[in-house]
Amino acid sequence: MASVKSDDLHQAAQSMQIKQQNVTILGATGTIGLQTLDVIARHPERFSVFALTANSKVENLFDLCVKYTPRFAVMLLESAADELSARLKAAGLDTQVLFGEEALVEVAAHPEVDTVMAAIVGAAGLHSAMAAARAGKRILLANKETLVMAGSLFMQAVAEGRATLLPIDSEHNAIFQVMPQTQGRLLADMGVSRILLTASGGPFRNATLEELNLVTRAQALNHPNWVMGPKITIDSATMMNKGLEVIEAHWLFDASSAQIEVVVHPQSVIHSMVEYHDGSVLAQLGNPDMRTPIAYGLAYPDRLESGVSRLDFLKMGPLDFSAPDYVRFPCLRLAYEALDKGGTAPAVLNAANEVAVEAFLANEIRFMDIPAVIEAVLATSNINAVISIEQLVSVDASARKQAKSIMSVLKGAH
Repeated sequence: MASVKSDDLHQAAQSMQIKQQNVTILGATGTIGLQTLDVIARHPERFSVFALTANSKVENLFDLCVKYTPRFAVMLLESAADELSARLKAAGLDTQVLFGEEALVEVAAHPEVDTVMAAIVGAAGLHSAMAAARAGKRILLANKETLVMAGSLFMQAVAEGRATLLPIDSEHNAIFQVMPQTQGRLLADMGVSRILLTASGGPFRNATLEELNLVTRAQALNHPNWVMGPKITIDSATMMNKGLEVIEAHWLFDASSAQIEVVVHPQSVIHSMVEYHDGSVLAQLGNPDMRTPIAYGLAYPDRLESGVSRLDFLKMGPLDFSAPDYVRFPCLRLAYEALDKGGTAPAVLNAANEVAVEAFLANEIRFMDIPAVIEAVLATSNINAVISIEQLVSVDASARKQAKSIMSVLKGAH
């Protein structure tokens, strides 16, 4: 994992114990943002909320500002920022309200910020995460799309900015916890043979193809284990979420697609595993609660009480494992294919998926149309080497336009 050295991390953590960490939360009103605030509230002596951001949920962000009194609050839309500012002034709070993508970048890279929780869902979180990396922040990365779209550029920014990158996805956080933190070495040199990413399988792991063709929005949003936002929940149902995590793991741990294996584990107790050449398999276990990896990221290399209930081995029952089905869940196959193609292919995959998921949530296309749209966009897109963020923004826009064109044909066929 390309980041600062473990000794540097330990020294930084020791110095942080002396003063509070100023934390910016990008995507504060989402599930990860709220759970981060829950952990922070348990340790007010260690953490202070510097900035909170949201897309358009004025009421939600207002309530959080009242409770946590950040110095800055950022709304994406100017009209929402004006409304929030008026409400905060009426309440007698002096939180400064900003708006727009430049404001997100500002609070991510502010000199007084120590830690940035990057939890904005989708491509919208790319610029602010990059800004935090270039500014050398401790980045708690919960935004998959930053690495999926711009893995090479982001990891380069982390290295050049001497940022500390800590993965917050439960799977990658688990791998980070059980893998030697030795920089600049290949997996084979560390004795690692493969990474095993566990997947719950979502709500449809036992569904037939016929049943998958009839899946409704309400059914897809009913995840058996995790509480997440709608986009991520649909990604879990299609297993695209796991596909994006495969691409993330490639960049985080410098692993080839052949070294990353997905294992369906419905109980979500084992969050991922690392297999070594000597036959050892190290795993991180815990109840399915995102506050565990969040607390680990906030306090690394220390550990904090997170509010998560303890795992009771005597009550949890048997643990099951199986191979994923690439026929019923083609999104996972498409993610591996995009990773192997390299270049701009993962950005195309991500853009097409975001558009298709949004259309499914709006009841405009069927559940199994999601992988069909993605596959069609990938098949007809020009794939090039990644050279800049501006290029990726253009690729993203082009893939979205292409996906919408394909969906219009699908909707006509239905």
